[in-house]
Amino acid sequence: MSNHLASETSPYLLQHAENPVEWYPWGAEALARAKAEQRPILLSVGYSSCHWCHVMKRESFEDPSIAALMNELFVNIKVDREERPDIDQIYMKAVQAMSGRGGWPMTVFLTPDGIPFFGGTYYPPEPRPGVPSFPDLLRTIHDAWEHRRDKVLAGGTRLLDTLRQGSDSGTSAAPASLELVDAAVATLERSYDATQGGFGPAPKFPQPVTLEVLLRHHARTGTPSSLAMVVHTLRRMAAGGMRDHLGGAFHRYSVDARWLVPHFEKMLSDNALLARIYLDAWKLTGSDDLADIVVEVLDDLVRDFTDDGGGFYAARDADSEGVEGRFYVWSPEEIADVLGDDAELFCRAYNVTPGGNFEGASILHLPHPIEVIAASEQRSTSEIDSLLARSRAVLLEHRTTRIEPFRDKKVIVSWNAFTIRAFAEAGAALGRADYIDRAVEAADFIWNTLRTDDRLLHSWIAGKTSGGGFLDDYAGLGNALLSLHAATLDSRWLDRARSLADEVLVLFYEEESATVFDTAHDAETLVLRPRDSTDGATPSGPSLAAELFARAGALTDEPRYRAAARTIVDHEVEAMQQFGPAFGRMLSVVDRLEARPVEVALLVPATCNPYDLIKAAHAEFLPGGVIAGRIEQEGSPNPAHGVHPTDTEIPVLAGRGPIDGKPTAFVCEGYACGLPDHDPEMVRQRLAAMPNQA
Repeated sequence: MSNHLASETSPYLLQHAENPVEWYPWGAEALARAKAEQRPILLSVGYSSCHWCHVMKRESFEDPSIAALMNELFVNIKVDREERPDIDQIYMKAVQAMSGRGGWPMTVFLTPDGIPFFGGTYYPPEPRPGVPSFPDLLRTIHDAWEHRRDKVLAGGTRLLDTLRQGSDSGTSAAPASLELVDAAVATLERSYDATQGGFGPAPKFPQPVTLEVLLRHHARTGTPSSLAMVVHTLRRMAAGGMRDHLGGAFHRYSVDARWLVPHFEKMLSDNALLARIYLDAWKLTGSDDLADIVVEVLDDLVRDFTDDGGGFYAARDADSEGVEGRFYVWSPEEIADVLGDDAELFCRAYNVTPGGNFEGASILHLPHPIEVIAASEQRSTSEIDSLLARSRAVLLEHRTTRIEPFRDKKVIVSWNAFTIRAFAEAGAALGRADYIDRAVEAADFIWNTLRTDDRLLHSWIAGKTSGGGFLDDYAGLGNALLSLHAATLDSRWLDRARSLADEVLVLFYEEESATVFDTAHDAETLVLRPRDSTDGATPSGPSLAAELFARAGALTDEPRYRAAARTIVDHEVEAMQQFGPAFGRMLSVVDRLEARPVEVALLVPATCNPYDLIKAAHAEFLPGGVIAGRIEQEGSPNPAHGVHPTDTEIPVLAGRGPIDGKPTAFVCEGYACGLPDHDPEMVRQRLAAMPNQA
């Protein structure tokens, strides 16, 4: 018999719709019942591709006796963290404050008013050392509620006050400066794993926003170690089992220190952010192996994450057939059956052995560089590369005959924004018009499907949309559309990015607090209004907003954008001083604001191909750079004879147009522009020669 989740659209909630637990979605009905019956709320938060969420579902939520206990003692609410990041953020902070750690599944006990008073993550059905059984925990919480309610309520109120104080932290007297970036880099150097790459012990996460800070630090200072840490980490991740070597994209994270054994879920957001960091590392090094990974990741997203309407799906599950990783692992016998004579070389290269490295099977990984394999085989590197590529393609095709992990078909605006930006920037820099077209397709889908009454929505699945967008949806999409304008020179993306920047100021900025919040001022009232400037798996909403204002301010010279960017980063100075690496994207915005201003204007006649000039403008890593332009349409005003409609909006384009009927670039450095260029190679060389420090 179905519970109250049966009519939901979230794949995660629907996975629990047949549980014997009387689950409710978050909403008025469940909250009203808790208040009417004065019962505590058991809030369970997770997501569809979470392995341990599946384990707790199987062990506890499908168990009739445990479900009966939950139904007797609590009002039970299930939340998809990807649909309601606001709820997840509030109660994750509470769990972290209470237990010192967090994760999913998240289990939180609330008063009928939604105030948290106890919480944790996964609980087993039987007690384990240091961890009570889930049934014992349920009884203990019930006993406390019935017999020590005053203490429970007082403790919850104190916790909420602490969370509110953390959310309402004031602005520092000192402005944000590059000293914050340098200090964070020094902290990262101390925790860097020089052997395996990455930072700290296992488990290891990709941390693309952290790597971005190091790339910017290298570009500004020339410090070799900052670049070396990034490149070594990226190569070790790409060689390890955390990467799906057949598909191309990355799994969520590695449970060990050497990137071998992943948690096998694949997230759209991770791969979009990683594609951009590999792209920027390629720009700074010229190493083709890094560009190859960009292409393989994006090709996998096109192949495996694409919705027919143009958006990108959220995730692939970690499990298939109820077993984590089964879809991705191999035995020597399977490889031999599929590859025949090529199997021996492939198994040596990817370390596929009879004993395996994961529960008797082998996760594909590259323990040795291709050059070493080629030398041992006494063959050329290009020949080995070609043979292994052919074998991977054959195995990838064969893998489609297996039972696939569940695909979460939610289209989340912020995650699609990261992906649009990655495709636009990679397409422009690598000369891949197909990537730019894919970015345009996704952006059109988001704008046409997930925007109504001049407001963004948060997610879409199977024709149904969720509630209002969050700060990271608005600011993330604004940043993506600025990148899409730079890749296409289409003014509509620039206009839409500016609209989103204006909406962030109206909906999310609070003058009294001098910063932005993660929910709009007219969003559902929760126990506190969420605001978190630290990065998680994705950049924080406030950091994305600061980045949007910094980029839009540089393009438009709009004082209110520049002021908003400064205000947001200055608000976090004290926190960045204390926990620098946790503010990766915010630190990158600080670096951007202090970087030497570089503006590139691209003006192209309607009859000419713009892509060679666009590629040249995107070839270099420009910490303070912005790119704008337009493709002159037939009958549009010639700047030599009149004012173009966008001249007053984008100063770098004012009074400029194509020279001699050819695609023309104007490169401006420190607010002074050089002579126009037609030659893409000359444009690239001029940008490469520019200093990055103001």
